[in-house]
Amino acid sequence: MRIVSLLASGTEIVCGLGAGKDLVGRSHECDNPDWVKRLPVCTHPAFDVEMSSRAINAEVSRRIRANEPLYYIDAELIARLDPDLLITQEHCDVCAVTPRDVARDGCQDLARQVLALSAGTVRGIYDGIFAVGKAIDRVAATRGLVADIQQNIDNVHRAMRRKSAPTVVALEWTDPVFPMGNWGPELVEAANGKLLLGKKGEHSQATSWARVREADPEFLIIAPCGYNLSRSMREIPILEALPGWFKLSAVKNARVVFADGNKFFNRSGTTIAETVEIVAEILHDHRFPQSWEGNAWQRYTPAARMAA
Repeated sequence: MRIVSLLASGTEIVCGLGAGKDLVGRSHECDNPDWVKRLPVCTHPAFDVEMSSRAINAEVSRRIRANEPLYYIDAELIARLDPDLLITQEHCDVCAVTPRDVARDGCQDLARQVLALSAGTVRGIYDGIFAVGKAIDRVAATRGLVADIQQNIDNVHRAMRRKSAPTVVALEWTDPVFPMGNWGPELVEAANGKLLLGKKGEHSQATSWARVREADPEFLIIAPCGYNLSRSMREIPILEALPGWFKLSAVKNARVVFADGNKFFNRSGTTIAETVEIVAEILHDHRFPQSWEGNAWQRYTPAARMAA
């Protein structure tokens, strides 16, 4: 079996099922486990992703309206890799390569099978794992992987359920503001947090900053989609410029954190159990065998103090 995964979570799933040796190509976003970075890269963004969050949002919106691509696919490279299976996704038109992108770039006939995953909920993530397991003939491993992920989530929930559930707002984009949706609310709930904005199983939608101020959560988690921890931290000046930022309870009580949204909060793969641990560590100061602070998340420090 030769597999090209154009989806970071798809790559995680293949490796989680013990088939990593069958991977022959990846997307530019595939980074877990770390060794997959050595694989040939078959995609790249169609625009400068180092722009500001507002500029990225505007460019994505413009490209969608104009029916222009968000990603380019290296069809020649994929043809040389000769995959049996090409993994993509159909859940979101923005976050990763879609079947429409594959068809537009003439890649639909380059693999014997094209598998498009769709998440939206934790159950949807499990369904995606089963779909990959069936496609690569690893059904038994699939059952074990899903059971392990669910068991780890259940273990965290049991450890946290008797604690007081603090209110939380989690943002998956900052400019404009997008509260976390999809499977994110389920992960916060599993860690015994009470999410105030964002709905389970629904795409994240832009909202006004006034709604965040009105919610005034005890904790504020900033985990922008596609941003690692260091990139997320670069949003601090943008947030500090918002009206009423320093009056938020979470800011005054030092309960604002920045997190690796790309690997943990926005990825529909095998890291969701780790995300529940991260949220429990943030909300309840619960320490697991592996501490996530400083690696997956970091406490907010005002920009003026950072510059001093």
